[in-house]
Amino acid sequence: MNDEMRERLQRTRRVTTPWSDDGTRGISGARLDELLERWANGYDWGVHERRIRELPWVTVQAGDADLRVIHQRSADPGAPAVVLLHGWPDSVLRFERVLPLLADMHVVVPALPGFPFAAPLTVSGMSVNRIAGIVADALDELGYSRYTVSGGDVGGTVAEILAAEYPDRIAALHLTNTAPRRALTADPATLAPDAAAYLDRSARWFRTEGGYIAEQSTRPNTLAVALGDSPAGLAAWIVEKLESWSDESAFTPDELLTWVTAYWVTGTIGTSFATYVEPVTLPDRIDTPTVLSVFPRDIKPEPRSFAETFLNICDYVEHHAGGHFAAWEQPEAYTGDIRRAVELGR
Repeated sequence: MNDEMRERLQRTRRVTTPWSDDGTRGISGARLDELLERWANGYDWGVHERRIRELPWVTVQAGDADLRVIHQRSADPGAPAVVLLHGWPDSVLRFERVLPLLADMHVVVPALPGFPFAAPLTVSGMSVNRIAGIVADALDELGYSRYTVSGGDVGGTVAEILAAEYPDRIAALHLTNTAPRRALTADPATLAPDAAAYLDRSARWFRTEGGYIAEQSTRPNTLAVALGDSPAGLAAWIVEKLESWSDESAFTPDELLTWVTAYWVTGTIGTSFATYVEPVTLPDRIDTPTVLSVFPRDIKPEPRSFAETFLNICDYVEHHAGGHFAAWEQPEAYTGDIRRAVELGR
């Protein structure tokens, strides 16, 4: 960790509010102080940076863009290929614990454009639809003509678009949620009763928890300055999501700081908002065989009847633990569901 960042942390101006001790109003002052103290005095980014650098990174020319990916090859040339797509506010680090469990497959983990470890994003228009095209071009360049795609959050939306746009290439899908926009556009009159009830729950979530989406999608420039210039602000913004969307004790303090530091050192918090800003076009329905994994601590897990409106759900797997970052929190369960999808794709 560079001296400039450590100096910023040591000069953090503590900000208190009447609700600083109320964790329901965002990260508490005491929790943030604890993390900032560790970040400034004791946390060693170099250890984590070396581990991340040692992953099998390659840069692929994908049309007019470069895509950086982790490319873990199986010893078996004929092994199935799996593509793992992360979301926000994380990165390829979401899948670190899954990689060793998929050594018998070819695994590609793209650093999605605009996110940590990706090639610099310097142009506008980086929508999930464009990202899907870049990922497809990169997989073609790597020599994969057919593969299973796994993801959630932003990565799940990219996965749905890939399946719709390249049905001959996508053997199966493994998702942890349907594309979030579907809950905003679905007509409750056309849905089963429990699916329509889900729309009400989802709407309540957007009203009470979705303020970050409104800011990131409408005023990204303003927010990017606040978070990109303040390590404390960046940590508060990201850690609140990492902790509230996952099971308790899913992250150690150093793991939280590593995921946050990935955004700081790459300067990508502003560009990570691109998929919130740019318009998205979703297919009405996708016929690709799909495994949907439902983890109880995820932000708004949907019932099967809702997912079946848009996806060909062949397996709906309800787990007893795990949340939004399930590949990190429950890697064995997550990997098991990937294998279900690979079998469907055969």
